[in-house]
Amino acid sequence: MKNIIKVITLVLLVGIVASCSSNFLDDPKPKDKISPEIVFGSKEGAYSFLSGILRLQRSSMIEPDASGMHSLLFARSVKGSDLIQKQIGFGNDYDYQGYFSTSARSVFTWRFLYKMIYQVNNLIEGVEESTKISKEDKADLIGQALALRGYYYFQLAIEFGDAYASNQNIAFPPIYTKPITTPNPFSTKADFFNRIVTDLEEASSLLGEQRINKSYVNKSVAQAFLAQVYQYMGKWDLAVKNANEAYGGNVLKVLKPEDYTKGFDSMNATEWLWALPQSADQTLYYSSYPHSMMDHTRLSYQGTFINDSFVKQFSETDVRNQFNNFYEKPVGDWQQYVTFKFKFTFDTDIPVIRYPELVLIEAESAYHLGNETKARELVDAIRLNRDVQAKASTVGGSILLETILLERRKELYGECGVEWFDAKRLLRGITRTGNHRTPISLPAQDKRFQLVLPQEELDARK
Repeated sequence: MKNIIKVITLVLLVGIVASCSSNFLDDPKPKDKISPEIVFGSKEGAYSFLSGILRLQRSSMIEPDASGMHSLLFARSVKGSDLIQKQIGFGNDYDYQGYFSTSARSVFTWRFLYKMIYQVNNLIEGVEESTKISKEDKADLIGQALALRGYYYFQLAIEFGDAYASNQNIAFPPIYTKPITTPNPFSTKADFFNRIVTDLEEASSLLGEQRINKSYVNKSVAQAFLAQVYQYMGKWDLAVKNANEAYGGNVLKVLKPEDYTKGFDSMNATEWLWALPQSADQTLYYSSYPHSMMDHTRLSYQGTFINDSFVKQFSETDVRNQFNNFYEKPVGDWQQYVTFKFKFTFDTDIPVIRYPELVLIEAESAYHLGNETKARELVDAIRLNRDVQAKASTVGGSILLETILLERRKELYGECGVEWFDAKRLLRGITRTGNHRTPISLPAQDKRFQLVLPQEELDARK
């Protein structure tokens, strides 16, 4: 049964990758009879399988707002206090509705991430068993696969587990390292994070810096994953190391403020490290989040607005101040402010990790390690780069930490749900102020920081 399922999986994935890789196989083969031996019988076949996995990251599964990794990240963005969402796509996330076992958000997130893990496990097994792929290529393929698996497991931990620093000690999702279809038992927080760290550290040791383009994983991307994980875990010495190495240690080299006004639609931008690419023949159409929700100048959803309290945090000379009263709404109206940060087209690329996030992870890590001078230097490197009129900061202590966290929100709003992520990992609540459509006060460690386990998963265990 396992082999049959594996062949079906490979057939489905090959059908996808055939259109995005011209060198999958030299000779045409029937698409309904491609076996693992053929797929992993050459380097080209294995890399095409990997390309298919990367494309699946943008796959739509349930609803328009349940459409790949980018929709998972944008759902986090609207759960904070900086954005305001219409009751249209992601409206339930913004309103904190749908916290039940059959909700689209819970079902999609669980299905999507385990689907990706299953495909990655197929890739690892196929490459390891292949006798046709060189040792060097195996290292690269397995390194990318392990990095992706660690990243997907990290997303499961964020969404379905309690915070690493909390003492709630709820059961964590099951762990799979082989492409099996029978349910494994639930795990513990310790075992789950051990799996994440093990995968990512091994990936970092296997990978080099070369890659096909910014949608693929190299050593820097794996280190960026590690920086995020160690930040979440509060392991600051390891977070600072991986963040610094991921962006190269030269802050100004990876920053280009003039790109901030170009619409965040090209993965070739200097500041982007890892992205989900699109092209005219492989587009998500209106499911291209955050762009299709936040761009109000083109035919799109036009569903996301900006909290007026957040707008006030930006100086007029800050390049990130892309806000405007586009609809000429009165002061205090929840539709008063929109942003021009994102430009929507059907072939827009979607950012997942940008270098400024890593600089700010290093800054926060330095603060927690007691090096406030370094923390100020790093956060100011971002501030002064973005605002020509900004002055170097002199704050210390808890105010310096708040400065770093605010800078993360200002830099990354709409991209990866950084405000919600920080509230969860630091055991803080979320209190919406200003002109919100739905005011809310979410206490620290509130149950709504975790998605409900899908009923279908529970049913599969009966």
